[in-house]
Amino acid sequence: MNSKTDYRKYLIPSVLSRLSNMELIAKLVVEGFMTGLHKSPYHGFSVEFAEHRQYMPGDDLRHLDWKVFARTDRHYIKQYEEETNLKSYILLDISKSMSYNSSGKSETGNVFLRKIMQKKKADESPAGHISKFEYASYLTASLTYLMILQHDAVSLTLYDTAIRKYLPPHSTNTNLKHILKELSSVKPNYETGTAVCLNEIADKIRSRGLIIVISDFFDKQNEVINALRHFRYDKNEVIIFQILDPMEMTFFDGNPMTIVDLETREEMYSQPFSVQKSYREAMKEFINYYKTECRKNNIDYVLLSTDTPFDISLLKYLNKREKLT
Repeated sequence: MNSKTDYRKYLIPSVLSRLSNMELIAKLVVEGFMTGLHKSPYHGFSVEFAEHRQYMPGDDLRHLDWKVFARTDRHYIKQYEEETNLKSYILLDISKSMSYNSSGKSETGNVFLRKIMQKKKADESPAGHISKFEYASYLTASLTYLMILQHDAVSLTLYDTAIRKYLPPHSTNTNLKHILKELSSVKPNYETGTAVCLNEIADKIRSRGLIIVISDFFDKQNEVINALRHFRYDKNEVIIFQILDPMEMTFFDGNPMTIVDLETREEMYSQPFSVQKSYREAMKEFINYYKTECRKNNIDYVLLSTDTPFDISLLKYLNKREKLT
């Protein structure tokens, strides 16, 4: 078995969910997809020469090009491709709805299914299903690991109805450890306040960068889109990963059940066969709204299901990065 085949066996969500080391998970996911550092669209002082510009008072004299001075009697500074060329801000939704897991093994998520007529055995739970928050954490860890490997500065914000944690952008391994530690210790709680929190974060960001929002986006859609426009107005690149459980996209089959919303604790008795069609149409409309509005505002939209292997998720992100560099 070659090394590529070997690591790919770990990229199954159900396998990753049994690994407790977030850094190991990040390495496993990123492994094999790095083909070298990307070129910087900006200029700084680093490794590869880019161009000259005229000397300005305060410039480091070590970067004067004396050969050009000898020929022209003018002072020019060498500009280089900058290694740390991007500030990335990962905004992760930690509201209670993100803890949903349709395997039904525990009372987690946007809706917990309490069977009225029939109770499934634990070993009948859908293989490979993990909570949306677990999936989002692995995705966040992988993106963080990848960007720091590329010498990009990364920030992490955790939010629900308010901003619970903000780590400023840095490109150091210490920052990587801080981010992984936060991901390992946080537990989803409270209701969702995506739109309010995104606007607050947008006001805090002073320099342009890459904004990555990871959420199920169960909030008032027009307000969320307006908040995302706030980032675009400030000339940021924006990617949103909408993470949903397969059951949320298709609704449930089988016997009558009680659905409990864990953010509000509201209960609703349901007969799946009677509402499944209208539910699917509503969910399709819900997803298409985000797709359409993101396209209008030059925001990259990626829909992810929790049963999708992480290598696919990562490749979608890398394709976006390719466009940016």
